[in-house]
Amino acid sequence: MEKEIGKVEDYFAHVEVVAIRITNGTLKLGDTIHIKGVTTDFTQTVESMEIEHEKVEKAKVGDSIGIKVKEKVRRHDRIYKVTE
Repeated sequence: MEKEIGKVEDYFAHVEVVAIRITNGTLKLGDTIHIKGVTTDFTQTVESMEIEHEKVEKAKVGDSIGIKVKEKVRRHDRIYKVTE
């Protein structure tokens, strides 16, 4: 099952980091996310997360976080939290 929790605000290709705004629910280390857009579609585990360059373990609604990703993403791609 998947629940939309946010969307991509920016993508930094040189460091493979995506900036995400959390709009619904929470996200924590170890969670699985599915990033989907017009040409983006992949799933990965959240292994590190930062807010303002500070490592955090959890993010909530309103937070803007940075996550390292394994593939290219684009602005406005949607972020889904994958649950069993």
